[in-house]
Amino acid sequence: MPASWKPVIEPVSADKIATGDFTPEKHIQYEPPSKVHTMKDLNLPENTGISSIAVSEPFRLFSTGAIHRMRAEVLSKDVWDNCQYSSNLAQCQLRGFAAKYAPFVYDTWKHPETLAIISKIAGVELVTEMDFEIAHINISVKSDKQREEEVQAFVEKKAFDEDEGIAGCPWEDNKPIVDWHTDSYPFVCVTMLSDCTSMIGGETALKTGNGGIVKVRGPQMGCAVVLQGRYIEHQALRALGTTERITMVTSFRPRCPNLPDDTVLTTVRPISNLSELYSQYSEYRLEILEERVRAQLRSFRENKRDGKKINVKAMKDFIARQEDFLAHMNREMIEEELVTMGSIDDSHLLTAKDDVGKKKRKRVA
Repeated sequence: MPASWKPVIEPVSADKIATGDFTPEKHIQYEPPSKVHTMKDLNLPENTGISSIAVSEPFRLFSTGAIHRMRAEVLSKDVWDNCQYSSNLAQCQLRGFAAKYAPFVYDTWKHPETLAIISKIAGVELVTEMDFEIAHINISVKSDKQREEEVQAFVEKKAFDEDEGIAGCPWEDNKPIVDWHTDSYPFVCVTMLSDCTSMIGGETALKTGNGGIVKVRGPQMGCAVVLQGRYIEHQALRALGTTERITMVTSFRPRCPNLPDDTVLTTVRPISNLSELYSQYSEYRLEILEERVRAQLRSFRENKRDGKKINVKAMKDFIARQEDFLAHMNREMIEEELVTMGSIDDSHLLTAKDDVGKKKRKRVA
């Protein structure tokens, strides 16, 4: 069941919110990222995933007007009353709302120009994962008093560390907004919906292939980061100096049906309307299978028409790959009565699997 948690967030005044449909000429203000990091840069195997791209630096994507429209829809009463979830990874999340309650958000991510930008950065042609994942919202809020106390503690600690010659900022890793995880879907685009002018911290931490950690700075309002998050363990670090941090996470998969679809439902199953999630997951996976079978059938008929003998080995290889595809799909669709809502185990992590197993995580405070 959805959570019931209502933060105090300043609404955008009505006179600042325009009306009308999403139009790329008006609402997209794209500026390419200063750098795009590859899987090799993170010491990860280059053949991992569906692209050689790991993560981008933050880049300008949307206009201020577009962000105000998104915020108005995301923070509407209908969304809060019907689409709110909580888990041991994150306290407050909004999911599965766009198709019904947020037409501007929905049209933004479905538009070909938006998809073309995300695909160019990712290095592979992408489509939105499914409607339920347009888009996932992570929310962290605090009072003015909490903000001031945290900033003061940070300043005092920084001064102490400098006096003692200590580097780093340990509080970040101890209090993430979203704990260590891999995404359920191949690529995500994380868009900032909050004013981060005075924000301290708020980076995304990524685990590298040699056991290290690198941080990508958090985007400013209207800016975004593209991440191949299915194959990279990461966490969203807590931010100081602001009373809210609202990010919109939109998930993507490859457009080409012949590319691998390694989608899992581990981190989203316990925070979803399972009927909607399973229905949309089944539909797009069966569409992929349908396209693969039709392509194989066309090739088979062409060879038959040309008088060629059937390549038994190739046909058996094709059948085996589709059997694996369906078996994977079957494993992900766990019966609803066996799913503990809000409880996400560590089976999705890529490191320390032998030690972690199916261990439950503690709830993020």
